[in-house]
Amino acid sequence: MRRVNDHRDHRAGLRTQREEIDDTRLPVSGAFPDWLSGDLIGNGPGQFEAGDTELRHWFDPFAMLRRFRIDDGEVRYANRFVRSRDYAYALERGGVRTPFPGTPPDRSLPTRLRQVLDGTFPDNPVIGVQRFGDEYAAITESPTALTIDRDTLETTGRIDLTAGLDCDLTLAHVHYDPDAEAFLNLGVSYGRDTVYTLFERPRDGGEPTALTRLQFDEAPYIHSFAVTDRHVVVTVNAYGLDTARLLKGAVTKETFLDAFRPLSAPLRFVVLDRSTGEHVATASAPPAFVYHHANAFERDGEILVDLVAFDDDRAVTGLALSNLRSDEPDLPRGDLCRYAVPLSGGEAARTTLYRGPVEFPVINYRAVNGEPHRYVYLAETDGASSLPTDVTKVDVETGTVRRWRESGTHPGEPLFVPAPDADGEDDGVLLSVVLDPEADRSRLVCLDAGTLDEIGRAELPHRLPFGFHGQFYGPSTPRRSMA
Repeated sequence: MRRVNDHRDHRAGLRTQREEIDDTRLPVSGAFPDWLSGDLIGNGPGQFEAGDTELRHWFDPFAMLRRFRIDDGEVRYANRFVRSRDYAYALERGGVRTPFPGTPPDRSLPTRLRQVLDGTFPDNPVIGVQRFGDEYAAITESPTALTIDRDTLETTGRIDLTAGLDCDLTLAHVHYDPDAEAFLNLGVSYGRDTVYTLFERPRDGGEPTALTRLQFDEAPYIHSFAVTDRHVVVTVNAYGLDTARLLKGAVTKETFLDAFRPLSAPLRFVVLDRSTGEHVATASAPPAFVYHHANAFERDGEILVDLVAFDDDRAVTGLALSNLRSDEPDLPRGDLCRYAVPLSGGEAARTTLYRGPVEFPVINYRAVNGEPHRYVYLAETDGASSLPTDVTKVDVETGTVRRWRESGTHPGEPLFVPAPDADGEDDGVLLSVVLDPEADRSRLVCLDAGTLDEIGRAELPHRLPFGFHGQFYGPSTPRRSMA
């Protein structure tokens, strides 16, 4: 029986935090391991309004970076808004500059029409972070990444992510290939047809190379993808955009959220050769929606793809802030599922590994990404809140489950950091930023990844809005904690 608590205070994670704090030492209780050294850089919402305009969707708020520098058991903290053009416009003019996922720009009709014709996208990088050579950048589903100073978090410049590619924008979730020393990602172009481009970018941030293009009659929404040692698996959602309605939005002020709809298509898994981009197979399954993949690997002529699957479009539309802030949010349940995708094509069979609601699946990326894995770490929700209440570890081989929970609090994405000379897949720690609404504070919690016992915590001087994704960058780079 699922636990049900009163989490009306979860709205604290969906409110603006304007305070910016320069590098400061945090009080620590317990202990962070001596071997844990590096920076956890996270990204997520910071400001939920533009002047008098209340932003409407969880992907709309202005990006706030949060950095935890861990060394020799000490934790230092800083946070800062990303100085995007969208953020500057909101500060200076009190409005919305470009079409946000759920909030239209409050610009004149000629300006809105010109934005559509020019393909103007928001430059508010609120989803995650990525390294480009020696530079670190805040990213989202946009053609633009904004570079940051790792020490101060100040915004230092801009990177055109679509330069050299025939794309409108790129995904915020990338994969790293240590053998090729390159990142893999997808770009997308919307038009009469929708085209997704698989491309490779050198680790040093050099020019990308397009590997292949996937063309669709409709406009499916793809948030992430999976890789194995030989293949790329593009999970094509059965939900996407009414592009005609989106284009009309320049006049009607309808948004991505308004144009999101079921497609007349199943869930599809498009398998591509990892090195050449050549099409290998396509397999189908009943309609579902996927944000995040845990991992994929090959076994006996199949690719097994572990991901979090939702059964309807409320996975997107339900993230309207009015719904998330309600006492009884209407959200679909995300389950950790495994799809068996035949390399010969055909039907992909679905098995539920763990019944949610869960999201933010994480593995020991450095050790097992693209290979057989045993453990998946997730943020789990007890059903009474729109924000997670547990950090959960699922053993996909045995079905064994472990949880960490602190009553009344909301943990964020659990980032896995492997121990040096690790003695097993789960030898390491999990780092999670935990919101405590009653205390009006957040804290960084360090858990033993094997047992989920708490090792240490560092208390922040303020409350952070609930964040999305981060990376842990250690002394050896790129040291990645998630995809």
